[in-house]
Amino acid sequence: PLGRVVPAPAKVTPAGHPYKITSSTRIRVDDTRESRRIGAYLAGILRPSTGYRLPVTSRGKGGIQLRLAKGTFGAEGYRLVSGVSGVTITASRPAGLFHGVQTLRQLLPAAVEKNSVQRGPWQIAGGTIEDSPRYAYRGAMLDVSRHFFTVDQVKRYIDELALYKINELHLHLSDDQGWRIAINSWPRLATYGGSTEVGGGAGGYYTKDDYKEIVRYASSRFLEVVPEIDMPGHTNAALASYADLNCDGVAPPLYTGTDVGFSSLCVGKDLTYSFVDDVIRELAALTPGRYLHIGGDEAHSTSHEDYVKFMDRVQPIVTKYGKTVIAWHQITGAHPVKGALAQYWGLDDTDAAEKAQVAEAAKNGTGLILSPADRVYLDMKYTEDTPLGQDWAGLVEVKRSYDWDPGNYLAGVPSSAIRGVEAPLWSETIVTDANIQYMAFPRLPGVAELGWSPASTHDWDKYKVRLAAQAPRWDALGIDYYRSPQVPWPAS
Repeated sequence: PLGRVVPAPAKVTPAGHPYKITSSTRIRVDDTRESRRIGAYLAGILRPSTGYRLPVTSRGKGGIQLRLAKGTFGAEGYRLVSGVSGVTITASRPAGLFHGVQTLRQLLPAAVEKNSVQRGPWQIAGGTIEDSPRYAYRGAMLDVSRHFFTVDQVKRYIDELALYKINELHLHLSDDQGWRIAINSWPRLATYGGSTEVGGGAGGYYTKDDYKEIVRYASSRFLEVVPEIDMPGHTNAALASYADLNCDGVAPPLYTGTDVGFSSLCVGKDLTYSFVDDVIRELAALTPGRYLHIGGDEAHSTSHEDYVKFMDRVQPIVTKYGKTVIAWHQITGAHPVKGALAQYWGLDDTDAAEKAQVAEAAKNGTGLILSPADRVYLDMKYTEDTPLGQDWAGLVEVKRSYDWDPGNYLAGVPSSAIRGVEAPLWSETIVTDANIQYMAFPRLPGVAELGWSPASTHDWDKYKVRLAAQAPRWDALGIDYYRSPQVPWPAS
């Protein structure tokens, strides 16, 4: 069915006969580099399973057509029109074309995702989809600090995120257990601070070329990379690497446990801000995206006075290098700079005073990204029996993860302050690709829908049916997932 897509499109109008992809189908593109690239991407998905040549060409009519044209689609919107003679996806910007291609994928049988020739037919239901996102920021965070993930592992996650129109990849690059990005001016951060991980494994880090490859690959899937250096707490890997970053000049040992809140940069030392400047300068130069995340949560070993002093000095460093500040919502207890975004990770029952502080900052112009831990932290256990994950924020089944509205979640926050949503995946217990997938699926698509789809489409009973229909696609893609009893999965 035309509307059985996740995230739910803004407007679906079924009509007419389906289009059938055959051996004579062509993928027709505008004579622009962006259209050709997206056409080649689509052909790369369709060719292995259909067995068809599907040439990408700028000539002729019919078939599958990708068009960039002026219109009211916005930065990421698109229109998909399907009929017996062909399918046309039209957008104002390349990101919209790409998102339209993701919808096209879901309108085809799940077997289209396989890497070997499958039996058709390859039909796309007739009608029109007009679609654009509710929020501009739709993110997923991967913690590569507690456990390190290779470039190829990150790329695989990027492909999974792109299928559901996620457009921000937040990489948590530093923490107590590991520093994961090479910094030329402070080389021991990576070579020593990145040498281990939770449980005492070998750890690892990204060279600058590695990081550039992640950024390039994400960009090819229309995701922007948001790097995070967590400060002033969560810094044991840095403190262990350079003794002078400690107030007493003594480096602590490397840390492979999972406790939080015990480390802090030395707020009173000028060297601290030289260090921060160097790290942000080098990371900003590697990152074409708009944002740089400075952490700021669980700084229990930093006094409130020192925390405010630190954030007041560090935020201008980020803006000096041309980036927009993002920090965890504790920054609202300091002085968020103009344009800064606060990422809220509290719970439904978080202290009212803390929520009021966030709301006040939002009223004063600080934008919010919503990541409530007891809703969208993908590392929370589904049930008590879940073999992976944690439960400090409670148990988060699929319905709970989906069934809330970002627009009215925080009392007193103007809806205009909500920039979007993000699903973090912390990796204390996450080691493999299969671990990532099991905790992300099936919750991640629901968070993607909260970020993309109009509030009017929000309905658990309808959503769970659309979600269940994704299972054969995940099977075809080799994605491990949790078969929640709340979802009516196909019997097969």
